[in-house]
Amino acid sequence: MRRTSIALLLVAAMASMAVAKEADKTRPAKRERASRPAVTRRGAEAEQLAQRLQKQMEDLRAAHENLITNLRTIQATAAKEKATETAGQIDGLIARQQQGFLLKMQQLEQQRQQAQKAFRERAGSIETPKPQGRTAADFELKSFEGRTIKLSNYRGTTVVLEWLNTDCPFVQYHYEKASTMTELAKKYKDKNVVWFAVNSTNPTTPEANREFAKKYKLPYPILDDRSGTVGRLYGAITTPHLFIVNKDGVVVYDGAIDNAPNGKTLDGGDKVNYVDKALAELTSGQPVSIPKTQSYGCSVKYPAQ
Repeated sequence: MRRTSIALLLVAAMASMAVAKEADKTRPAKRERASRPAVTRRGAEAEQLAQRLQKQMEDLRAAHENLITNLRTIQATAAKEKATETAGQIDGLIARQQQGFLLKMQQLEQQRQQAQKAFRERAGSIETPKPQGRTAADFELKSFEGRTIKLSNYRGTTVVLEWLNTDCPFVQYHYEKASTMTELAKKYKDKNVVWFAVNSTNPTTPEANREFAKKYKLPYPILDDRSGTVGRLYGAITTPHLFIVNKDGVVVYDGAIDNAPNGKTLDGGDKVNYVDKALAELTSGQPVSIPKTQSYGCSVKYPAQ
């Protein structure tokens, strides 16, 4: 019990240090932005601000993943030692850290979107719409059931690529409690839309994926990308992370499934399912109005390079 109690104190200190460190990281950007004169080099400054915010988000995610890993390790040790109370306290700490992490990520994403909006408004003109997205990289993967999927065979069809990790709690929520992905796939299956899950988790097993597909009655295959080749090609960073490829083979959406991790919006606003919105627009002949959002979830567990 003594060892786990001491471990809990150390973890609490680590958590406090992580929060303080992140606060120190985000403050300079705010001070710098507030002290800037009126924007005269709009494009360059908007790009620089977006890059700074993106770097902060990446650093925050890495620190969070490391902290949660350490917490779960200590929690497992406490449970093994039958220190039930300590294990419960750590579980509560994990939940608070997860909530704080999601709140910070949303705040940074809002700052990034506000900077882009400000740039567009200061530009003082409405640009002619340009083709959205980048050309989707072709790939060929086998499903965990042995079916071969080649993306270029689906030209003329809208394709949804969902990065998945069967052990990730953010993914589990969307299958266990909300049925978000399976319901969306069913909703658009008769509208020339196909859905593929992709698992780039290096330690995963075919058995785990087949069991997951059976348990949640997936109406689409899970593709085996344990090598991480396709995930890295597309830039998948979390599970879930969604990409939509239009009928012309262009990535027109890249980001989160919605704005409500674990079912709740962090700012109390309305829930928006970004993928549903994008598919509704595409299937009605409209351009995707929100082509990029910040994905949330567990980091993709790629193999070491």
